[in-house]
Amino acid sequence: MSSDLPLAGKTGVIFGVANKRSIAWAIAQAWHKAGAKLIFNYQGERLKENVEELAGTFGEDTLILPCDVSSDEQIDTFFAEVKKQTDRVDLLLHSVAFAPREALAGEFVATTRQAFSTAHDISAYSLVGLTRAVLPFMEKNGGSIVAMTYLGAARVVPHYNVMGVAKAALEASVRYLANDLGRKKIRVNAISAGPMNTLAARGVAGLTEMLKHYELRAPLHRNVELEELGATGLFLATDGAAAITGQTMYVDSGFSVMAM
Repeated sequence: MSSDLPLAGKTGVIFGVANKRSIAWAIAQAWHKAGAKLIFNYQGERLKENVEELAGTFGEDTLILPCDVSSDEQIDTFFAEVKKQTDRVDLLLHSVAFAPREALAGEFVATTRQAFSTAHDISAYSLVGLTRAVLPFMEKNGGSIVAMTYLGAARVVPHYNVMGVAKAALEASVRYLANDLGRKKIRVNAISAGPMNTLAARGVAGLTEMLKHYELRAPLHRNVELEELGATGLFLATDGAAAITGQTMYVDSGFSVMAM
């Protein structure tokens, strides 16, 4: 294998690309440049065109399939289609999160049962469902599973509300999955990214102020670049991270280490 292409011969599945500003797209680009062949999901017809346009830059034969991660049936159908193309998947990226907009405003105590359930189903349980579905593709050769999280899982972030609780569940799921799958040489980790101006982040009030606050308080006195998140995603996919599993890696210019 070429040292310049550490993922040559590997196949990755990407969940969560919405547009060119998506963290999932930054990681997809890094994996592709490192030699991986990628398969993408899209959530609904509204995002299909965006994903087709972006994924198409990797070649017309790049597989793009519909999948709503809140549906076990759609997850099964997705991987049944993957099976027609390959019996091996080495990498899985989970960059999926959702909570009803009204649950990201006001006080957390006002969170409805339905909003709580929806946020946890799509943002946390989907990692379990996708991991279970990809297992048959990884059991022979092992693999790396990467999920995206945020500091709101560990600390109170204004307006993040139920999403913070769901991300805490996601991070706990990473640890439990890592324990389950370690014997199969499957690693499971999370990247806790600093705030980014993504489609998902725009649903949280005060994003502009948050970005300014990070620049002021983070040790590096700047915000994170998408390419840096892509580089971290690449590291976790390679043999350089072979002994790393169950971890949440903070890529936030050091903001998470600060108390004041």
